Amino acid sequence: MDRYAKQQSSQFGQGCTFLVVRQSSRGDALATYARDDGATISSTIPQRCNVRVLLCNESYPQAVERLNALLPGHQVSSCRPDSVGENLAGIDVIIPSVAKIDAELIEKGAFGFIQQLGVGLDSVDIGAATKCGVYVAKVPGAGSGNAESVAELAIMFMLVLSRRLFQARENIAKGVFFRPGGKSLLGKTVCIVGFGDIGTELAKRLLPFGITIKAVKRRPAVADHGEFANVGIYGADQLADAFSDADFIILALPETPETASMINRRTIEMMKQGVFLINVGRGGLIDDEALLEGLRSGQIAGCGLDVFRNEPMDPNDPLFKENVVATPHIGGNTDASFLGVTAAIADNVKRFASGQKPLHVVNAPARPRARIS
Repeated sequence: MDRYAKQQSSQFGQGCTFLVVRQSSRGDALATYARDDGATISSTIPQRCNVRVLLCNESYPQAVERLNALLPGHQVSSCRPDSVGENLAGIDVIIPSVAKIDAELIEKGAFGFIQQLGVGLDSVDIGAATKCGVYVAKVPGAGSGNAESVAELAIMFMLVLSRRLFQARENIAKGVFFRPGGKSLLGKTVCIVGFGDIGTELAKRLLPFGITIKAVKRRPAVADHGEFANVGIYGADQLADAFSDADFIILALPETPETASMINRRTIEMMKQGVFLINVGRGGLIDDEALLEGLRSGQIAGCGLDVFRNEPMDPNDPLFKENVVATPHIGGNTDASFLGVTAAIADNVKRFASGQKPLHVVNAPARPRARIS
């Protein structure tokens, strides 16, 4: 029984027996007790309130507004990614977004919970957080609308590149019709690098196009072959085989020490001449100089980029003079993802506020840091 419930039970007298704790329509916990005379008594167990949450990105004012609406009694604010250290006073929960949360910041703050705005945790020092007793959690991509939205953007890149949309728009302006010719997705081979939430959601959407799918997975032996029985699964040490006949290569994985700059001169040489390369994972997966060389030589026919090594990207970068379709890291920025991710974050903040272990944590602190009262 909850410690508060035990205290309340003793306040109601020795003849009062604890029955159950349930959640009210407002989200409070209600403890119900039975007296010896048959009457029942209910008492509210208040959540630990006034949690202060810091979203480390000022680009999402709607997210701050919605989280405040979903978390009455708590406070959500935002700051620039480069000013987190100046805004830590009194903060209980950090939402990193793209901000770097390193050991110095973690030790400086008194927050007990890092909740990412999605899946990517490459900017968080998880080891330092664990050592300091700070929980680190993500929002699962599948089911939240995030992975589904990123997968849709990858398909948009495929269609824009293969059907030469920009050239077609130029021809409209010139009055030139029936050109340019494009490439159909029918019968093509796609290699998805990273077969997690985004990769599998992408595969589901590509199969109806009549595409052959190959996938690179960190642990190919544990691949789920259920609905993907016809997907060829390769290990990270089999890139040459995975890339050799792919018409499209789509990066849908996080950046780690093992995956950083995995697309480089050596791996580009493994690719089929005229391949389309798409990155909806992380910018650091690609060596930009090697990519530029590949585009100029024609080894890579075109590129779709939603993520970049340095964000924001310099609009005058030479990459943009090549056949590159770019978007400003908006893969997960849709209505479906917004609703699903903010709801999941709010639920986890409530768990933390009430003293419960958050869901979808990626670490296990031996002594969780107590939140600020």
